[in-house]
Amino acid sequence: MTKPLLLEQKKTLRKHLRAERNNLSIFQQHNAAISISRSLNRSHQFKRSKNIALYLASDGELNCKLVIDKLISEGKNVYLPVLHPINRRFLWFIKYDQHTPMRFNRFGIKEPQLSRSRILNPNQLDIICMPLVGFDLKGNRLGMGGGFYDTTLEKVVNQRWQPTPKLVGLAHSCQISKDIPKEPWDIKLDEIATPDKNIKP
Repeated sequence: MTKPLLLEQKKTLRKHLRAERNNLSIFQQHNAAISISRSLNRSHQFKRSKNIALYLASDGELNCKLVIDKLISEGKNVYLPVLHPINRRFLWFIKYDQHTPMRFNRFGIKEPQLSRSRILNPNQLDIICMPLVGFDLKGNRLGMGGGFYDTTLEKVVNQRWQPTPKLVGLAHSCQISKDIPKEPWDIKLDEIATPDKNIKP
């Protein structure tokens, strides 16, 4: 498949799945947030982990704020992605709690204010939970198209001599696709957690 055709397939699929996600009612979104919180808080992987990265939802993404609050109350270290100030396709992970000063990034998404003392390298995270637009049963992830997670995690997942965080995609059940078009640099997920079930490719 040629690159222009693959990119067009991704664009079409992204538009369709974003519409599916945004068509969920407030009631459905709320119930999904409760369900994913219960599921992840029961997870043995989460119980054993100390440093966990999550995100603040936007554009209909599965809301994991309940998970964040629960983990912080249990003494876990929660980190949120922050856009790198120079490398525009790279993320930093900054420690977050209820007292962390926040700001809006260039996409209008809330993120912690930059603080080098609170940055953790991705390979030091036990779990990284990522938002997504779509996924398939093989662990392929379709993001918003910016490539932020793929660029940030490329060296982490390809360096086997250092610890590798578990990569978990969080999604509504309606975001599943039979086959996500894949490019060589796309990072696969270790697990997809939905309000209904956990999928391990």
